[in-house]
Amino acid sequence: MSESFKLNTGAYIPSVGLGTWQSAKGEVTAAVAFALAHGYNHIDAAWCYGNEDEVGEGIRQSGRKREELFLTSKVWGTYHTKIEENLDETLRSLGTDYVDLYLVHWPIALNPNGNHPVIPKTESGARDLYLQQSIEETWKGMEALLKTGKVKAIGVCNCSPSYLERILKVATVVPAVNQIELHPYLPQHSVVKYCQDKGITVQAFSPLGSAGSPILQDPEIIAIAEKHNASVGQILISYQVARGVVVLPKSVTPKRIEENIRVVDLPKEDVEALGKIAASGKTQRFVKPDWGVDLGFEDW
Repeated sequence: MSESFKLNTGAYIPSVGLGTWQSAKGEVTAAVAFALAHGYNHIDAAWCYGNEDEVGEGIRQSGRKREELFLTSKVWGTYHTKIEENLDETLRSLGTDYVDLYLVHWPIALNPNGNHPVIPKTESGARDLYLQQSIEETWKGMEALLKTGKVKAIGVCNCSPSYLERILKVATVVPAVNQIELHPYLPQHSVVKYCQDKGITVQAFSPLGSAGSPILQDPEIIAIAEKHNASVGQILISYQVARGVVVLPKSVTPKRIEENIRVVDLPKEDVEALGKIAASGKTQRFVKPDWGVDLGFEDW
């Protein structure tokens, strides 16, 4: 199975990276350092995770050369009108002068002058959206970063085809990546095909579901794991790689970190079986923020 995929920029991205979302403070440095010492070259970070200082320290402790690594981060909604400022904060935290991939975390801007730097809220308690900043304007700001040398590629997260169509109508640079929630309970076959047809590499976050996810106890997936003498996590990760999707499992446990990068070469019948699980009625989206209004995400 492929250890990397070619982006539309011509660069190669490792097919498995270490996710850092929801990794608790105090655990991230060791996890990143361990991963980089045990076969990983790809770290997926984000400003809003609140742990990029620890990610940077883990990179330093690993002793790895910068050019050996593929580092990703993301601009948060409160910075859509000042993207480079958010990027500079990330670069300082990571201890580097560039990232290999920079993504729009959500295609919705939040009030840049609101009552909280991450999740500003209105008096009613709803998220304080900044709807005068369109995704088209945000994408133009992302394209401008390419001239600075601080990013090698740009892309998006959580974008449905309708949002991607809006971006593509104004883009001079096609997004390199769309990072979305993907697992057998949410395979998003049509979105994956749409992106791949447009030359946009798909990345999977939450490939194992969420904490306590029923996916990990699914008898169909367990049976496939037993057949290959592999863990359920390995099968879920390998499924995405078999689809041509970059996968970003999160762990701070050394055993799991090592296990997650050992991809299983799944036969076609297993890939097809995993892809049909949701059609049997087992469907669930684990990451679904309440934006307070209909933002058109439901065409996923």
